[in-house]
Amino acid sequence: MTRKRLVAAACAAACALGAAAFALFPPRVPPEAIRTAVTRSEPLLERAWHLPAAARLRHDLVWQSNASLCGPASVANALRSLGEQVDTEAAVLAGTGRCWTGYCVLGLTLDQLAEVARTRTKRTVTLLRDLGAEEFRAHMRRANDPGRRYIVNFNRAAIFGAGAGHHAPIGGYLEGEDLVFVLDVNRAFGPWLVERARLYAAMNTLDGDRTRGLLLIE
Repeated sequence: MTRKRLVAAACAAACALGAAAFALFPPRVPPEAIRTAVTRSEPLLERAWHLPAAARLRHDLVWQSNASLCGPASVANALRSLGEQVDTEAAVLAGTGRCWTGYCVLGLTLDQLAEVARTRTKRTVTLLRDLGAEEFRAHMRRANDPGRRYIVNFNRAAIFGAGAGHHAPIGGYLEGEDLVFVLDVNRAFGPWLVERARLYAAMNTLDGDRTRGLLLIE
C-alpha cells in the first residue's frame, strides 16, 4: 500500500472512530436546558398522557439502555402501544443483524430504523421526509388517531442547544395549544411537550446528506 493510501485509510479510520464516539457520547445537554427548553407543565403533560397513543403506554416507557439505541427503544414503545408483543430493544433488533453488540455504532438512520421496524410488524411502515410545514401539521393532527403511531427523528441541539440526532415516539398532539407530545426514550429527558414549529425545525435538518423525518406505523 502506498503512503498516500495509508494516509487516506488512517484518515478514514479516524473519521469513523470520531463519528462513532459522537454517536455513543453526544454532547451533553445541561440540566437547566432539559428543564426549560421545552414545556413541562404538569397539567398539560397529564392531558397529553390521555391522548390515544400515549394512554396505551400508561406512563410506562421502554427507556433506551445506551445513547445509540434510541431508535429500537422508540420502535418498541410504538409497537407496544399498538398491542404488539415487542417490548424491549433486544426484541426489536432480534434477527435484523444490526447492533448485535448491544450498540448501534453511529446510531441508526431513519431508513435503517424503517427496515428494522418492518421486520417486527406486519403493519405498514412508511418513511416520511422532506415534508412541508403544513404537511407536518397534518400528520401531527393524525397522531391522535388510535391506529397510527409516529416516530420522529430530530436534531436535539435545535431544541435543547446541545446534543445530536435522536429518535422518539410521538405521544400525540394538543392542537389547541399547538404542542406535540414527545415520548423521549432517554430517561434523563423523559416525555415533554414542544411547539409544533420547533419540532418541525429540529426534524427538518440533515443527517448526513439526507433530511430527517418521521416513521409512520399503521
